[in-house]
Amino acid sequence: MYPCLWFDGQAQAAAEFYCSIFVNSKIIANNQFVVTFELNGQKYMGLNGGPEFKFNEAISIVVDCDTQEEIDHYWNSLTADGGKEGNCGWLKDKFGVSWQIVPTILAQLMTKPDRVQNVMSAYLKMKKFDIQALKNA
Repeated sequence: MYPCLWFDGQAQAAAEFYCSIFVNSKIIANNQFVVTFELNGQKYMGLNGGPEFKFNEAISIVVDCDTQEEIDHYWNSLTADGGKEGNCGWLKDKFGVSWQIVPTILAQLMTKPDRVQNVMSAYLKMKKFDIQALKNA
C-alpha cells in the first residue's frame, strides 16, 4: 500500500522537491503521467491528473522529528518558495500538500496528567513546534 498524490502537471517537480528534502529518498520510475518515488523508504505515487482536484487538509503527511534541527529543516524546506505556515505544526508546501511536522516527544509530554494543560496551551500558540518550549510548559 502507498498513497497516490494527484497533481496538476507537477508530479515530477514535486517528487524532485520532496526527494531533495528527505534523506534516503529517490525517484523510482517516471513517465509523463506518473512518477513513483520514496521518501525515507516510504513509497508514493505522483499522478499528473489535471486541475479537477485540489489538495486539502483532510489528508496530511506526518513527519516525526526527534530534534529541533529536524523540525527546523523540514519546516523551512517545505514552506520555502510559496509554502504556507499553519498552526500546531501544520503547513502546506508550494504544491498545496499538507504536512504535520511533529516532535516525537509531544506524545510523551501529553501523557503526564499534571502537564497536559500546560503543554496544550503552549502548542496551541505555536506554528512551528518548539521542543524546548514544550518541555518547559
